[in-house]
Amino acid sequence: METDYETRIQLTLDHIEEHLSEPLSVACLADVACFSDFHFHRVFQTMVGDNVMDYVRKRRLARAAYDIAHTDQKLIDIALDNGFQSPENFTRAFKKVFERTPLAYRKEGIRTPLYPKVNVLDRKFNPYLGGIRMEYVIQTKPAFKLIGYELRTSCVDGQNHRDIPAFWQTYLKEGKGALIPNRVHADSQVELGICADFDLESGGLSYIIGMEATDFENVPEDLVCREFPEARYAVFTTPLVPIDQFVASIQSTWQTIFTEWFPHSGYEHAGSAEFELYDERCNPQRHDRVQMDIYIPIREK
Repeated sequence: METDYETRIQLTLDHIEEHLSEPLSVACLADVACFSDFHFHRVFQTMVGDNVMDYVRKRRLARAAYDIAHTDQKLIDIALDNGFQSPENFTRAFKKVFERTPLAYRKEGIRTPLYPKVNVLDRKFNPYLGGIRMEYVIQTKPAFKLIGYELRTSCVDGQNHRDIPAFWQTYLKEGKGALIPNRVHADSQVELGICADFDLESGGLSYIIGMEATDFENVPEDLVCREFPEARYAVFTTPLVPIDQFVASIQSTWQTIFTEWFPHSGYEHAGSAEFELYDERCNPQRHDRVQMDIYIPIREK
């Protein structure tokens, strides 16, 4: 049902818990939720707070830590029972989270609690049908060229939430926008922050800060040139807020799109590039209240 996203995500969380020792993938879990792979990836990440496979890894490690602490099982058996294909992979992943090897963890006698799985049915969301209506338009944007600066990052452990703001700070501090040639909007600053090239299994993605371009002639070597095909988007405008509330309003709008708008929209994420558009409306030197647009590629269910 369109109104039952929480139940469908919870089904996958339950399925993960029951099959931690078996191979799991974004595709198989999307089937459990009856979503397309990419739409499932984005909805899961928004509701749970983790990339799908990162959550699976954390749940496997949580159960492994409990088994190490409370049983006499061999470490190799614990690794295999929790879906790790080799002792080396298990040790590396375990040490990254618990800052010690599985053997050291056992020798120290740490008494790990049984960390519970996520239950999204316990989360409290503002009901979209209860009066909160998001203003949006459906728009087909023609194919476009983009010149800009590219960053490769990951959704794992929220790395993208650290990398991308730092990337923007460097871009703005060094005035890199002024170095982008061949702009479509020659007389104004219209910048795009684009998420593309998603790897659903690893959580990797490319983030590009750039501007639409007329052509790719005489582009400096440190800039990337990309072309994006025509696509249909749902376009959301963030509320007008003071500049110190801008980041929070953007994050809140993204959250609301996936938890409140999509379930009732009749659409799902199309899996192609999504982007934020920043123009004169968010120039703090000209406005004391700012806003921007979020473009989500969509297709009908």
